[in-house]
Amino acid sequence: MTKQGKVVDMVVQYETLLNNKWTPIVRYDCAHGFFHRDILFPKGEKEKQTIVITSLEDALNYAEQDIKDRWEFYKERYIKKIKK
Repeated sequence: MTKQGKVVDMVVQYETLLNNKWTPIVRYDCAHGFFHRDILFPKGEKEKQTIVITSLEDALNYAEQDIKDRWEFYKERYIKKIKK
């Protein structure tokens, strides 16, 4: 979300289509008062990873670039967890 051209809140989420259902795999946000990545797993668990970036604009750019660069890795890891 922006206000007067400045990022004031953000959520970036990667979802993939699995078994005809859109499934969230990884999410970046500023909930809980800090920027972090939630790695989501098939059984509902999630792993929260704090990322130290002070600017919301930088955080948004980081999240977008990470998902563009690593979406295949995140998807493969999720699918491997389904098979276990």
